[in-house]
Amino acid sequence: MKDQLHYNDYRSGVVVNGLERSGQRALMYSMGLEEEDLHKPLIAVVNSYSEIVPGHIHLRELAEYVKQGIAEAGGLAREFDTIALCDGICQGHLGMRYSLPSRDVIADSIELMIEGHRFDGMVMLPGCDKIVPGMLMAAARLDIPAIVVPGGPMLPGKDHEGKTMVMSDLREYVGKVQTGKLDFDTYKKLEFAALPGYGTCGMFGTANSMSCIAEILGMSLPGCGMAAAVSAEKRRIAKRSGRRVVEMVQEGLTARKILTREALLNAVTATMAMGASTNSVLHLMAIAHEAGVELSLRDFDRISRQVPYLCNVKPSGKYAVTEVGEAGGVPAVLRAVSRWLEPNHMTVTGHTLVEEAAKAPLVENDVIYPVSAPKNPEGGLAVLYGNLAPDGAVVKKSGVKPSMYHFTGTAHVFDLMEDACDAISNGEIKDGEVIVIRYEGPKGGPGMREMFMCTALLVGRGMDESCALITDGRFSGSTRGPCIGHISPEAAAGGPIALVENGDRISIDIENRSLTLHVSEEELQRRRAAWKPVERPATPALARYAALVTSADRGAILKQPDKA
Repeated sequence: MKDQLHYNDYRSGVVVNGLERSGQRALMYSMGLEEEDLHKPLIAVVNSYSEIVPGHIHLRELAEYVKQGIAEAGGLAREFDTIALCDGICQGHLGMRYSLPSRDVIADSIELMIEGHRFDGMVMLPGCDKIVPGMLMAAARLDIPAIVVPGGPMLPGKDHEGKTMVMSDLREYVGKVQTGKLDFDTYKKLEFAALPGYGTCGMFGTANSMSCIAEILGMSLPGCGMAAAVSAEKRRIAKRSGRRVVEMVQEGLTARKILTREALLNAVTATMAMGASTNSVLHLMAIAHEAGVELSLRDFDRISRQVPYLCNVKPSGKYAVTEVGEAGGVPAVLRAVSRWLEPNHMTVTGHTLVEEAAKAPLVENDVIYPVSAPKNPEGGLAVLYGNLAPDGAVVKKSGVKPSMYHFTGTAHVFDLMEDACDAISNGEIKDGEVIVIRYEGPKGGPGMREMFMCTALLVGRGMDESCALITDGRFSGSTRGPCIGHISPEAAAGGPIALVENGDRISIDIENRSLTLHVSEEELQRRRAAWKPVERPATPALARYAALVTSADRGAILKQPDKA
């Protein structure tokens, strides 16, 4: 009888093996399962389907392809959902405070479901900004066989002049309407033309940055990151991923065997070459933390000085993400920067990232520039330090015009993003000013909102060569212009940004990686003695987040009880 009731030697065996598990087996049978199903590895299909997020509205269909692959390989697929917030819809109002905290809720919810039901492996279906890193954090934390299948980018639209158009273009048109450079009727038509269908927004924002990073980390099959949401190729990859995860269970290839320090360094390398979102810094550091891997801002800074920026992709370039995918996508980028890749980084394919990159053709054209003649000789992101950011700050250098690599201006200080946006819209920001937006950090927000509405207004008004913006908040991957975020320590923690006053002189030097407040140490000490932090009311979820969250230079990870 004992042998008759022993069904498998996988993790999930603890759920179904033995006489005392009759209740669990009955629950499985009540859902229509056969006894033979209990012999199969139990594979979770972790979906983030949502009707409010265009990057997720098609994920039920994609999950069916994953489940077909799992069944073909002899696994038992069972699907469950996580939450999914749309940064685009949350953008520019108080709802953005909930976006970054959702990353940890997603990771926690997956941990609870996977550990509670003892799954053997999982295929995760994310799409937008915080869902991809949240799922990668869960994979690193749980260390079971796992594959990520991001939902894929949407196709680009066309503007009134027939040019490729994505969400970041549309946001910037607001400033053009305000200044009379674009008529209102044309703008209304562009709202319908900008986003022609489902998928993640077509520029290289955080959603597509992190989807590509999942592939670079070795957690997705090659070509997955930039395969369009509507494409047949995305569905083939989904099915192959379902088959492959069952093989990984048999092989014992778990997430932490992939998510090594070498993997994280390779992700930083490709991030620099692609000109990815500044949010990728936060998320890679959080993934590294969950994997037990050391990664710091110093790693980003070192690699950014070595690896050139190659991808001519919006918002910093000309092409939509799907067009870069058609030119070769992530595999082509990896082939181009292979000399800088760590060689022993294993991927979900069972081969190293370097081995997979060698299979891709070398692409050198207007979409993916050659290493010998890059779009910029340094990487897409830069880390700045100085008396205004002792623990670091991040800028998307690929989105800054060279004329603004060096800029000194007069501080115009705001303690709330909406106030800064209103000042820009009302013409109150003057040439030569540095907009300072503070108390928007992880703890101070709470939630570390994106300042994209402000940056889009500046660029749309043509002020990205006469003004700069600095903040302890963060930016959308759609952001371009001289916009420096993640200033650490943040204002709520007593960082120097809390002491800035209107009229102070601030110098930005992107080439030399410095951010300087031209105020004497004696004066700063006087201001600190009189400083009182701005405190905002918070809902229970945000209050808990503010109590646990660390600073941006640590990835805005959550502290564990009794730990620093």
